[in-house]
Amino acid sequence: MKNEERRELTISRLLTAVKALIAEKGCEALTMKDLMERSGLSKGAIFHYVKSKDEIFAWVLQERLESTNEQFQTAAEQEPATFEGPMQRIANGMMSITDPSDVTNKVFIYLLGKEADPAVAEALQQFYEQSIRYSKMWIVAGQQHGVIQPSLDADETAETFVLLTLGLRVRSMLPIGRSAGNLAEKLSGFMARILKS
Repeated sequence: MKNEERRELTISRLLTAVKALIAEKGCEALTMKDLMERSGLSKGAIFHYVKSKDEIFAWVLQERLESTNEQFQTAAEQEPATFEGPMQRIANGMMSITDPSDVTNKVFIYLLGKEADPAVAEALQQFYEQSIRYSKMWIVAGQQHGVIQPSLDADETAETFVLLTLGLRVRSMLPIGRSAGNLAEKLSGFMARILKS
């Protein structure tokens, strides 16, 4: 097995194990021992790829971004040049950010509480910046295909949408009595109106 294949396999095993453990135990209670047992990897094998548990948590955030981007790209490439197909992929992803049991939400809130750690602060900044890059890329793609108004400021709109979705993530974790589920629908409708106007 080549080194790159081994690396991808190890990272995949780590991500699968860490997401399952977060769902079961939460971020705070998860230990490296738990991760070693669940993944079947030794401590040395894990630390060959990461410096800390928090770094693995940051991978969870990045993986979600990559997955959402892949879904958008697939919809944009396989379907006719419409607004609805790719936007629906994004809207579907937004439903998970209203779920308090969503692993990505748990990781995001956990890492926000550790922002004083320089490595965590850097991971959060990278997540934020990558979220904006992808959002802008999706807006520009829509403009190029003629389904989003070319006069729309892609930079400003992308940052606004990212801020709204981050707020929705935080809101989903607050102990508020009413469900945030319909907020995702309202937000995706709001986004669609801005993009199409």
